[in-house]
Amino acid sequence: MRKGLLHDTLNHQERQTVKLFLFLFYLINISYDASYYYLLPMIIKDPKFGFENYWVGFGDYFVQIVLLVIAIYLLRRNEPEKIKYIFFIAYMLSAVIGEIIIFSDSEAEYTSGNVVELFLVLFSPVFINKTFCWVVSVGTIMKYLVVGVILGNPEVLLPILLVVCLTVIAFILLNRFEGYVQAIRQSYNNQLEEIVKGIIAALELKDPYTRGHSERVAQYANLFARKMEIFSEEELKSYYYACLLHDVGKVHIRDDILMKPSNLTNEEYEIIKKHPIVGAEAVKNIEGLQESIDVIRYHHERWDGKGYPDRLKGEEIPLLARIASIADAFDAMTTDRSYRPALSLDMAYQRILQGKGSQFDPGLIDIFVEVYPSWASHYYAQTKMNIK
Repeated sequence: MRKGLLHDTLNHQERQTVKLFLFLFYLINISYDASYYYLLPMIIKDPKFGFENYWVGFGDYFVQIVLLVIAIYLLRRNEPEKIKYIFFIAYMLSAVIGEIIIFSDSEAEYTSGNVVELFLVLFSPVFINKTFCWVVSVGTIMKYLVVGVILGNPEVLLPILLVVCLTVIAFILLNRFEGYVQAIRQSYNNQLEEIVKGIIAALELKDPYTRGHSERVAQYANLFARKMEIFSEEELKSYYYACLLHDVGKVHIRDDILMKPSNLTNEEYEIIKKHPIVGAEAVKNIEGLQESIDVIRYHHERWDGKGYPDRLKGEEIPLLARIASIADAFDAMTTDRSYRPALSLDMAYQRILQGKGSQFDPGLIDIFVEVYPSWASHYYAQTKMNIK
């Protein structure tokens, strides 16, 4: 499952921000070097201007060319989030090494800090990533401390103070940006949740026997997934929506088949078996719901390969679909259906255990035993609400 409902949108924005970052980084860097080392020496006859250590400068240019090649490679691999860290760390390391080499054996007064460093600190909030902001701020300060200690120059305290001030400004901007993103994220999630619940309401009007089924399966599956402690909150929210939609393909099934009070014929059962495919096709082009496809399509697959629609076996079945299949079976057994009354919780529990290694993933059944008390509590809480 992809991480988050806004994964594609945020990834696109990260790519655009990285491209802007690269453009400004090279524009500012080249403009600064051209002005400081070439243009100003022709206008102002001052020894502090000029490019005495050509080989150090060419080394910096070589590093920047390599970084650009790496950035292009990562963009093509759709991994833009790594670029900003690689650029900053490489730039700071080359700056530390270059300044130590230049000033350790020189009588020239140490001067440090340039517009590129100011750009890195002030531009860092645009990525809306606190970790990166801290890396830039702390890394820049560490750069001055290391150079100051090695060169024995206390004047680095002034640029450190400047970086601290700029860091405060950067974090103020970051907090504002995060507020805007969070508001958009919340609005998006609310709208998507209403859409999903609207779809489920329409499905339950068609089949009253499954009223509440999707919601209960989503609750059971989320309790199970949370117990595993390997999913983020954003992933759990996405999974919740996926489970709500797991039976959406049943809208395609005729009412006389869906609510038939007796056993289905072979032909009718084949029609029923198409609902995972129909459901997956229904959501595949809906922004924010694509991560639901695996759960919708594969929640009726079996560990022994005798399920449907694709007869997947074992770990070929996506993990979240394997969890959903247990939750779906448990709720189906513990609720009334048109063709049979509900089973007791104990009987449903035993049947799930009996399916270990055949219908269900044996490893997940061990977790089911641990999570079952919370499922039972949820079942009784729902029963009391329905009675009231």
